Amino acid sequence: MTQSNQKKTVSKRDLQQQVEMLQQQLVQAQKLTALGELVSTTTHEFNNVLMTIMNYAKMGLRHDDKQTRDKALNKILISSERAAQITNAVLGMARNRSDEMEPTNLGLIFQESLILLEREMTKYRIRLDKQFEDVPEAMANGNQIQQVLLNLLINARQAMPDGGTILLKLSHDTGNEMVVMVVRDSGSGIPKEKLPRIFDRFYSTKDGPDESGKGGTGLGLSACRNIIEAHQGRIRVESSVGKGTQFTIMLPVAGSAPKAAA
Repeated sequence: MTQSNQKKTVSKRDLQQQVEMLQQQLVQAQKLTALGELVSTTTHEFNNVLMTIMNYAKMGLRHDDKQTRDKALNKILISSERAAQITNAVLGMARNRSDEMEPTNLGLIFQESLILLEREMTKYRIRLDKQFEDVPEAMANGNQIQQVLLNLLINARQAMPDGGTILLKLSHDTGNEMVVMVVRDSGSGIPKEKLPRIFDRFYSTKDGPDESGKGGTGLGLSACRNIIEAHQGRIRVESSVGKGTQFTIMLPVAGSAPKAAA
């Protein structure tokens, strides 16, 4: 091998190593982006609960009459129960921090995701239409699927700044032995020319983060696709301008090999 060819080989090898390193860094950045949005959401939720407890505690201390104090104590109890729900949802995620897949109850993952975003949905006047069927467990990593759902739910909320409806569906495709999850908003929709790039890295239909600091990096949907494909699943998007956007996720039923879609 000539010296020139050796230099080309070394140079090519170095470039391949750099590309692999950058890909690993990108995957880590995607994970941190999803984790950062989860931490932000959870922190806001806890802060809202604590403020409610503090305000009603102050009200109870300022008034001596039994009716007012009973009202304050009842509100504190309700907020405490809400805090317990958030804690249980976060602990549920913590139990699934490994990269291993196992039979997973996607209905429970859906419900825990909604608990974390409940106050945010109320704040932005979002109505949730839940259509959940009894479905078999899917072979999945619960934490990763929850990251996908949180991302899609936050995107759906951001698409409706003036309020709207998010349709959530969970069903069983018996023909292909897949569990199907749907997140559909009634927002502004995505222009047809942008749809082919929606899952590209660093591509975003948003100008930047919203007022809560979420979104705009272009990593979210790319990470979602990578996660679903690593599960041997599929994710697709359908959208009409002025009508809304729908994301459909299909994951293999636990114990069954996924079949090709008809």
